[in-house]
Amino acid sequence: MVTVPNPLRLASTAGRGTLLAAVLASGMAFLDGTVVNVALPHIGTDLHAGIAGLQWTVNGYLLALAALVLFGGALGDRYGRRRVFLVGVAWFTLASLACGLTTGTGALIAARVLQGCGAALLTPGSLALLQTGFAEQDRARAIGTWSGLSGMAMVAGPFLGGWLIDALSWRWIFFLNAPLAVLAVAATLRYVPADRPAAPAGRFDVAGAALGAVALGAVTYALVDGGTSRPATVAAVAVAVLAAAGFVLVERHRRDAAMLPPRLFARRQFAAINVVTVFVYAAVSGLSFMLVVELQVVSGYRALAAGTALLPLTLLLLGGSRWSAALGRRIGPRLPLAGGAVLAAAGVLALYRVGPHTRYLPDVLPGAVLAGLGMTLLVAPLTAGVLAAAPDDLAGVASGTSNAVARAGSLLAVAALPLAVGLSGDGYRQPVALDRAYHLAVWWIAGSYLAGALAAGLLVRRPGPAGEP
Repeated sequence: MVTVPNPLRLASTAGRGTLLAAVLASGMAFLDGTVVNVALPHIGTDLHAGIAGLQWTVNGYLLALAALVLFGGALGDRYGRRRVFLVGVAWFTLASLACGLTTGTGALIAARVLQGCGAALLTPGSLALLQTGFAEQDRARAIGTWSGLSGMAMVAGPFLGGWLIDALSWRWIFFLNAPLAVLAVAATLRYVPADRPAAPAGRFDVAGAALGAVALGAVTYALVDGGTSRPATVAAVAVAVLAAAGFVLVERHRRDAAMLPPRLFARRQFAAINVVTVFVYAAVSGLSFMLVVELQVVSGYRALAAGTALLPLTLLLLGGSRWSAALGRRIGPRLPLAGGAVLAAAGVLALYRVGPHTRYLPDVLPGAVLAGLGMTLLVAPLTAGVLAAAPDDLAGVASGTSNAVARAGSLLAVAALPLAVGLSGDGYRQPVALDRAYHLAVWWIAGSYLAGALAAGLLVRRPGPAGEP
């Protein structure tokens, strides 16, 4: 277990500095999860990529992050969260520079995979620093602020990326990470207290990490590329099933030495909130992937205008996350999660109006506001609830698990949506084909939000007294 000598208070300079470091670093990772979507048409044109190349540009990052974020959390628990966090920030930044300098689709995908590896180190560490570093009475407020500002980075990505693409080039969406990383490292070295990890116990669960990565990678391949060859699809699905079964067996055998200790998912609340996470983040990523491209290719918006379309969502997350964190702490996560997911689904359905002659005020703004209200209501309780349901000695692993589940949901959505709506080859460049695919995708995305709401209503409950799991 990692321990921090003196718990931080949010009102202190060290507390605010620690929060700043966590927000800047995780904000880079979240921003890169969405900013690339705005650049996809430009990347496709510049690098002559088809829809599969664009999917792998998004999914290479998500795959590495989802597969290794648990490993990153375990590294932090063993060797110190501050140390692993700093390594992750440096790694992520170097990979970002490599993304901006690439000249081919294959090289860009490889750099995105490396970027995801760095994000897998810094992302669980940023949240675990808050969960174990702050005094209990300030923890919910710190996490609520982190959720709002980091979530804001995720949805601000299309807006900021659009401005950079129009003013400079798509490459600058990656170069932007360098100054943010410098600030994050400086704040970490100045304000984040060093933690004391316990003596290492046993070997790392390399087999579990490898099997999890193979399972996710095989599923992704089956959805993105396997549809062009039936034998390849069947083989990829078989590999995914075998790897997933092997992962479960290895984790059960290793017990608390596992990358994903079974006792975490023995806690019903932890398992239930992660089910909601899959559906919510699949919907978020599906919407980001389809909407911004639709606005540019079909509606004729420039990159900046397409990114600005989601600005209301950003502002609502920024202004409301502390309130929603306090609400979740007072009444439990079930109602905020279910209600927020239903509101977000209504917002997605309102965006069905987007098409060839889209006007912002009647066609985009109502949906963006409803989706923003829904996400504001659910993001902070989702994050705080999953950590509250886990024991403190597994805070890093729990944070990593939550992130892995979210990225896995995003990964599967981006891989599956084009297949589900019949978008392939260079169809994303053809307005008629893309418009038809977008309107089919709206129903899938809203359905994912509603599935999350149903899971929250049926499975998530208000925690009982004395930290009942």
